[in-house]
This record gives sequence, structure tokens and C-alpha cells, in this order.
Amino acid sequence: MTAVATQVLGWEDDPGAPDAANTPVPRPVPDPSKDPLPSAIDGTAPKPDEYDPGSSQFRYWVAADALRRVADYWGAILGDVAWHSSVGDKLRIVLDEGRDFNAFYDREGLHFFHDTTPDGTTCFSDNSADVVCHEFGHAVLDAIRPQLWDAANLEVPAFHESFGDMTSMLTELQLESVRETVIAGTGGKLARSSRLSRLAEQLGWAIRQTAPDAVDGDCLRNAANSFFYSDPLTLPPSAPANQLSSEPHSFSRVFSGAFLSSLAGMFSTTDGGSDSLQKVSVDLGTLLVDAVKATPVVAAYYSQVAAHVLALAQQRFPDNGYVDALRAGFVAHGILALQHTTVTLSDAGRALGIVPRVAPTELTPMALSGTPYGLGEDVLVRVGAEPKRFAVASAAPEGGAVEGAPQDRVAAGFVEDLFRRGHVRIDAQLRTGAEVVRDRSVHTHEIVRDDGALVLRRRVFDCGFRAGA
Repeated sequence: MTAVATQVLGWEDDPGAPDAANTPVPRPVPDPSKDPLPSAIDGTAPKPDEYDPGSSQFRYWVAADALRRVADYWGAILGDVAWHSSVGDKLRIVLDEGRDFNAFYDREGLHFFHDTTPDGTTCFSDNSADVVCHEFGHAVLDAIRPQLWDAANLEVPAFHESFGDMTSMLTELQLESVRETVIAGTGGKLARSSRLSRLAEQLGWAIRQTAPDAVDGDCLRNAANSFFYSDPLTLPPSAPANQLSSEPHSFSRVFSGAFLSSLAGMFSTTDGGSDSLQKVSVDLGTLLVDAVKATPVVAAYYSQVAAHVLALAQQRFPDNGYVDALRAGFVAHGILALQHTTVTLSDAGRALGIVPRVAPTELTPMALSGTPYGLGEDVLVRVGAEPKRFAVASAAPEGGAVEGAPQDRVAAGFVEDLFRRGHVRIDAQLRTGAEVVRDRSVHTHEIVRDDGALVLRRRVFDCGFRAGA
């Protein structure tokens, strides 16, 4: 009788560019179908074994291992949490859906792709634990705060993308080997560029072969950055990777940078050991999701999330330096205006008894004129009409705080950017001939008729791996 293997091979984070020296590591045979946060990979599982890294069997176990690790991390923090109702009991996983440098979450499951660079190198998005964990992060955030799905707000989808990147970083830190490598490689200064801060090196390399300025020079996105908050309404809809734009993946780097800076500051208050870094990663992840569950969906979403994180840290960790580290991280990247960090803390005890409020199932509908988008009638979008809990704002680059735009301007700016980037699909029977539409493999949104009205709906959180599409 043939013995069943007790381990498989997988990547701790990412295979890296073709010339990288990364090697797969042995991992215990995972079962992503078990609680917490179970998932189901389409197709038949290959027999557990240590497969060649170029094989489909190897990629299966890379994905399965990443799914199990990220589910265990968030499951331990969130407890008894269920997927969004449209997902069902298990998150569906499609490992290779076709040709694209892409991956996405669509409220049914996670979808991964492959494509080939001009030199003949084929890259699979499911072959990266970074990418799998990022997509899983979208599904987790949708489970705990489904109101974010359809928000017509430039900061909300950017935060969704940042949450995916933060999920990848936090999951990596559950591996002792990664913690030790990162501590040694950065000299304990975690805000430096490292394997922790770099997301999806291989896909970043693949995209640079045809679109050199579309992604960072060493990965898809690097959280070790110096991007400073600007009102996204004032930013272009797209820009080279070395500049900031209102495009969600680009703008997400502001919050991810603040997160990494905060993580580094929190770690600097400890003894500098691997176990301490693991504890910091759990503490910060807990603060983050508890803040998200309580934060109202508003136009100035970044600053409200940051204020809730700070207030929670004030309550739970008043004496260990976490609050100062978080304040410094949020200020350094402009998530909070300098004068508003003390307001947040002084208001915390009065304003926050942190129990997540009962949130509406859907956000408030708002009618926008369809004329600018070539439509012959108004379009309904969803906006956050909840009151702010904290009187805070993000920083203005020239000093002081950003004055928030009215909700209708925020929603119109969001929709205009979607059309300018070609991300909206319009059913043929609804077209007037004046719309600006673009054929794409994936549209993030669509215009449909619902109960007699035109409605803008999100289809997917498309993670933007396609170059020049």
C-alpha cells in the first residue's frame, strides 16, 4: 500500500521574477475546505506530493496552502464569520480561467488566470501566495462589511485593494521563516523595502515586459513607499506607477504605506524578536478589522478608518507605544491631518464604545445625471449617508486638512473615472450611441435597468494585473 504524503511544496510568498533565487518550501498538506472561512477549488485535487514547480499540481498546492494560511489567520481573529450570502458556504476557487495577467473576486469566488510575456515566459496568478491572499482579502472584507461593495466613492475601492495587500503581508508574517528573513534583511526596520513590502514580484515582472511604467520596478505594488494623501478628486484617473492617481490600485498605496509604517513602529516597541513580530501582526490585524466593522461609509473613508484604529488602540493598548506608532504612520502618509490625531484620541472614550453598529444592507441610492456619460436618463448609484463618528480629515499636501467635497460631487467623480478608464459595461439595449465604452476582458461595473431605473452595479474587484488592456 502506497503511503500518503504528509507534505507538499509551496511558496512562502511569491515565486519572483524568472531570475529570482526563490525556492519552494515544504508545507503540511492543507485542506482549504475546512473551517474557518472554507473554500472549494474547482476540479479534482492532485494526490499530495512534492511536485515540480512548473506543474499544474504544484500550483494547486501553492494555492491550497495559501488559502488555508490566510483563512486560519483571519478566522482566528474574526471568529464565527460567514461569507457574503451570494458566495454560499464555501468560497469557489477557479485556478486558471484563461489568458490574462489578472485575478479577481466577484461575490461568488476567486478567479485566477495566466498569460505569456513576449519572450515566451508564462505566468500564472494562482502560482503566487501573495496574489491568492490578496484576493482572499477582498472576500473577507466583503463578508464583514458588504456595504463597501457598491459605494460610489474613490477612497472605498482603494481601501478594498489596500486590505488585500495588507492581508498578504499579515498572512506572510504567520510564517516564522518569513519573519526571521524580514527582520534580518531590514535590520529590524520593517518600513524598508523587503519581501514583506513587495507584492507579487512575478506578475509585476510580467507586466513590465509590455508596460514598463504600469507597475513598480520590483513588484506589482510596494508598501514601502512615500506616497502622501491627496484628495482623489484632484488626481488623474490613471498615471505611471511612480505617480499617484485616483485609480484604486494606485491610490491604495497611500493606506498600505501608512499600514507598513505603523507595523514597523509597533514592532520597534518590542524586543525585536520573531515571536514579537507575530504578536504585533495579530494585534494590528485585530485593530484593523474591528475598526472597519465600526467605521461609517463616508466620502472621507481613509481618515475615518484611521481614527477608529487609533481610538481602539487607545482603549486596548494605552501603555505600550502602539498609539504613537499608529499616529506617526497615519500622519507620515497624510491619512490623518496632523491636528486631528489628538482630536481623535481625546474623543475616543466618549465617542467609541467599540461595538459595531447595525449597518444597512445597502447604501443610500442617489440619482446622477446620465448626460455626461452619454446616457439619456439618470443613473442610480449607492452612497454612504451615515454620519461621521469622528471630526477628522486627511491632510492637505500644502498643510492643514482637506476640505471634504459634497457627496454628489464625490459620487460623480467616481463614476466619471470609471468611464474614463473604460471600466463600465452597458447592455446593448440601453446604449444611445453617445456613450464612451471600451471592450475589455473584465469590466468592474455595469449599467443595468432595475425596477425601471438605470443602476450602476459593481461586478468584480478586478485586481488590475492586465497591462494595456
